[in-house]
Amino acid sequence: MPEIKISIEGLTKIFGKNPSAMLKLVDAGMDKETLLKKHGHVLGLHDINMQLHERNIEVVMGLSGSGKSTLIRHINRLIEPTSGKVMVDGEDVLAMTPGALRNFRQQKTAMVFQKFALLPHRNVLENVAFGLQTQKKEKSFIDHQSRMWLDRVGLKGYENHYPAQLSGGMQQRVGLARALACDADILMMDEAFSALDPLIRSDMQDLLLELQAELHKTIVFITHDLDEALKIGDRIAILNGGKLVQHDTPQQILLNPADDYVDRFVADVNRTRVLLAKSIMVDEKPEQNADSVTCRDDETVDTVLHTLLSEDGSYVIVENSKGKRVGYIDKETLADSVFQIEKKSAA
Repeated sequence: MPEIKISIEGLTKIFGKNPSAMLKLVDAGMDKETLLKKHGHVLGLHDINMQLHERNIEVVMGLSGSGKSTLIRHINRLIEPTSGKVMVDGEDVLAMTPGALRNFRQQKTAMVFQKFALLPHRNVLENVAFGLQTQKKEKSFIDHQSRMWLDRVGLKGYENHYPAQLSGGMQQRVGLARALACDADILMMDEAFSALDPLIRSDMQDLLLELQAELHKTIVFITHDLDEALKIGDRIAILNGGKLVQHDTPQQILLNPADDYVDRFVADVNRTRVLLAKSIMVDEKPEQNADSVTCRDDETVDTVLHTLLSEDGSYVIVENSKGKRVGYIDKETLADSVFQIEKKSAA
């Protein structure tokens, strides 16, 4: 069972002059539209309860105004809640003293923003070094770490360039390098790739997944893009009007949407290219002794079907990332699963 890194309990945020008084109305059932129309207050979040797992990419998504950015800013207390708790490694962030909170923000969390948030008067190397400087690290360490992370994100040789001399994708690589250089446990990414062109955005998603496979950070990733969420998320939380409507794996969200809103959200997804072998495998080996093929449990159903057909196998042996056998899929089950998945997608 994965360890819980961040626990959010009963989190509500109301924007306005008298949020405490409005809290009683919201708890009694007043909706977001009525609260704004009658009382001039904005309901940002209402009674959010969720646990974010350590070493996961936890995606928070929803349409504009759903509360995504408001939620992420409660984790490092850039926004004070109207009510509720935010616990990180068992420690109450809301109970931290100013000094403890400052240390928590500098040492334990790092952020990557949509608009890059680079310092225009500093060159690339100096921008990456900025977080380490606030941590008061040794100069030689700062220089080594900054250069190393620029190399890791593919920007070696650009140390002396300034942000205005870089493309959007390159600027975001600088922002990612700056965050990773701080070696924080929690990386928060607020619409980090949404301002990029589609091809560059895909490259940045691939880079993030490549780095995460090595670093195993706890990443809270905000997006409004379902394809992005399905590609990078270990789990996805979907917000609607400030409320959490579902928080689960991409597989479960596609197969068992919690309500009509989520169902409409995922309606156009090609499920065979998202659902994984582990979601349809069984424990028992098929009776036939014919030729088998092997696949990873994190390969998509579409990929598994292609492999089985191209190698003319009768069933699939499913292995995990360590090469351990974890299940089986016979040809009939695979074909029926693809049919049912495509039927559901077309419904």
